Amino acid sequence: MEQSLNLSYKDDMLSYDGFRNEVLNDYRMAIFSREVSLLGRREVLTGKAKFGIFGDGKELAQIAMAKFFKPGDFRAGYYRDQTFMFASGLASAEQFFAQLYADPDIKNDPFSAGRQMVSHFATRNVDENGNWLDLANRKNITSDMAPTASQMPRALGLAFASKCFRASPHLRRYENLSHNGNEVCFCTIGDASTSEGHFLEAVNAAGVLQVPLAIFVWDDGYGISVPKSQQTTKGSISAALKGFQKTEGTNGIHIYKVKAWDYPSLCEVFEEGIQKARETHTPVLFHVEEVTQPQGHSTSGSHERYKKPERLQWERDWDCIKKMREWIIENAIGSEDELLGFENEAKQKARENKDKAWEKYLAPLKQQMDQVVALVNSIAAPDAEVHHYLQTLITNLQQNPEHFRRHIMRTLALAIDAAPKSPTIEPVKQYYQYLLAQNTKLFNSLLYNEGPKSIGRVEEVKPLIAFDAPVFNGYEILNKYFDALFSKNPLVFAFGEDVGMIGDVNQGFAGLQLKHGENRIFDTGIRELSIIGQAIGMALRGLRPIAEIQYIDYLVYGLQPLTDDVATLHFRTYGQQSCPVIIRTRGHRLEGIWHSGSPMGMIINSLRGMHVCVPRNMVQAAGMYNTLLKGNDPAIVVECLNGYRLKEKMPANLLDITVKLGVPEVIKEGDDITIVSYGSTLRIIYDAVERLEKEGISCEIIDVQTLLPFDINHLILASLKKTNRIIFIDEDVPGGAAAYMYNKVMEEQGGYKWIDVAPRTLTGKAHRPGYGSDGDYFGKPNAEEISTAIREMVSE
Repeated sequence: MEQSLNLSYKDDMLSYDGFRNEVLNDYRMAIFSREVSLLGRREVLTGKAKFGIFGDGKELAQIAMAKFFKPGDFRAGYYRDQTFMFASGLASAEQFFAQLYADPDIKNDPFSAGRQMVSHFATRNVDENGNWLDLANRKNITSDMAPTASQMPRALGLAFASKCFRASPHLRRYENLSHNGNEVCFCTIGDASTSEGHFLEAVNAAGVLQVPLAIFVWDDGYGISVPKSQQTTKGSISAALKGFQKTEGTNGIHIYKVKAWDYPSLCEVFEEGIQKARETHTPVLFHVEEVTQPQGHSTSGSHERYKKPERLQWERDWDCIKKMREWIIENAIGSEDELLGFENEAKQKARENKDKAWEKYLAPLKQQMDQVVALVNSIAAPDAEVHHYLQTLITNLQQNPEHFRRHIMRTLALAIDAAPKSPTIEPVKQYYQYLLAQNTKLFNSLLYNEGPKSIGRVEEVKPLIAFDAPVFNGYEILNKYFDALFSKNPLVFAFGEDVGMIGDVNQGFAGLQLKHGENRIFDTGIRELSIIGQAIGMALRGLRPIAEIQYIDYLVYGLQPLTDDVATLHFRTYGQQSCPVIIRTRGHRLEGIWHSGSPMGMIINSLRGMHVCVPRNMVQAAGMYNTLLKGNDPAIVVECLNGYRLKEKMPANLLDITVKLGVPEVIKEGDDITIVSYGSTLRIIYDAVERLEKEGISCEIIDVQTLLPFDINHLILASLKKTNRIIFIDEDVPGGAAAYMYNKVMEEQGGYKWIDVAPRTLTGKAHRPGYGSDGDYFGKPNAEEISTAIREMVSE
């Protein structure tokens, strides 16, 4: 593409002086960001930071990109966008260095409070009370992630939310969330990561859905050490995606190619493409080629190991800043002396920002160290050897070249261990406990909402069921619930495979698309990963999506964004971002290998940071949905696949029922043994218990209701104190959710103190159940197995 001076993206650039000032300011920003990258690498190599990954080589493209990033827009990016953040005014170099040092003070690292490595940015989407901010009038950054291409599903959802806002007149009143869907999602990705399935699935979905997604592919020719010839068909992602190119009368995406060193063309091409995305909701992809990496991939190695000397020389010759400098001088936009002045200024400014960040990081540590030294010196040692040891601890702490809170804690702990009976040890212990509490808040808090939008604050409202209440199938209960919900709450959307026209495979939404509109209840393609992505993006923008994964087996396809993105989001942003997605799925007891899975252990261990609800019937499920919609935490609801045609009485307060998450329900009282389970398995247990009761064995059955959170009030322990016997039963594989429940009750709650016989777990077999009724019977707990196990325990 030919270089040109025809830049029209700012009114003040219509004059030559305005144009010149803009260009020179952009050059100053580029060289400043480069100096930050160079200093950042040095800080890692000197040991002041653990790891660094920087955006050097991408400065011009990101400066051009930032020019068209407007209030209301969102960015879903990765860890090389520091220049974009500086140019957008959303990050300072001082904040950048604070994150490099892992400063846990949210005032210093406002993106993650030291919980993410450098260049992982974020802006708030909720206030301290969990209320949605004025997202439509501010520039928005969704918290960055390191797993490659993991930003893609979320980016699709952020752009799709714009389509929802534009297509839904009932949302126009939410002016704080959108201005008629005019918002574009800017998504950045490295060229090698376009080989991930996440990228290809998201691009396909964007082309089908026609959403305002702008994808910027930074192509530096390598994926760490692997050249793109081994990464991408035809060695070019834009060539590989040629069939996706939008033409008249088709859907698809607009594809542009531009060079990373061509400053005028970057500005022109980005302006054209983003304007199309904003106005027409057509996705665009910018393939930014000939990107260089002056410092290599990261601080973990040198690119000299895998790049030939000719390639390294080419990168020096075609460095984007070098080329912009040449272009400025050739076109008499700035003089050599002027540019040298900017370059010296950038070096000084970068150093000043680095030094300020380091001083702020050290300040609380110095205070703590001074206090520790004073306290350890005050310990009355029992003998000279202990005194010498304590002085050595102090010396080692003061001379340690590393500056971490763990060294302070370790010094205190060792001092306490050395003189535990000293008459002056108590203040040392107290300070240790004080710092432990402070550090717990800094490093272990906010996995879930802890303020007004905490689901834990939602109190139980029981169903009101008259004795002559009408009886419905379970799916009809849900259908009437969803109908009422969509009539009341305009922010709720539902979607997934077969959810729209046929109302989902089990009819929970039957007829509701026609009533509430295909913009609110709709079908998707068979693409679980991007279904999850749609939900994530919508939830980040203040909507309340219910995304359906048709069967729990298929959750694996969409598990990565749930575990790496949703489950960690509130924690890694120090509570600044919420993503209240609800994933609706179904499972348990269906006959056959593929839909009979109950992988609850996998789910609860990978989704800490989400709630996991396992209702036994559909009235209970409705109450759980109501509870979740009152808070800001994400959750998964696993409905019982064989419960849709079981008969239930219709409550009079269907929209008001709430289930207190984390509080089990005793669904049958007894004295001889406590049986703990959930979901469909409870019906098998009831079958066994009816027989056992005739034998004089009194069984207490407890439905845990939710696995995350789990029995927060220790109700199960109270039952165990009465029966002194306990068995945990579920359909998961051995060592799965039953073992998790066992650990919670026996270890965390101290249940081992109250047992007369060894506690047990009874689970499904290690393999999936074979096809058919016999496969189900022999592959999962059956009433006969349960009866036998309980008889043995009672007789011991």
